Amino acid sequence: MSSTHLLVLLSVLLAVVAVAVLAAALIVVRQRLVSISDGLANLAGALQGVESEHLRPLEGAVTAINAQFDVILGALPGIARKAAVVAERRPR
Repeated sequence: MSSTHLLVLLSVLLAVVAVAVLAAALIVVRQRLVSISDGLANLAGALQGVESEHLRPLEGAVTAINAQFDVILGALPGIARKAAVVAERRPR
């Protein structure tokens, strides 16, 4: 066998090994992505359960509390004006 044939054979062998290693790596990556996908699906199911069982019943209370905050925030400018008047009348 000539050195040219040997070099061609080694080049082809190197290409085959490189493709095999890349294929194995891609298979491992695919398996891990499937595992991650399954874990995320389980997490999504758990979060939907928490939302439906615990958070949705609180929606009315949160809306009422936020409405009270809106009332309080609406009153703050008037309170600040009155406080400024009182502060101006106060002796120094």
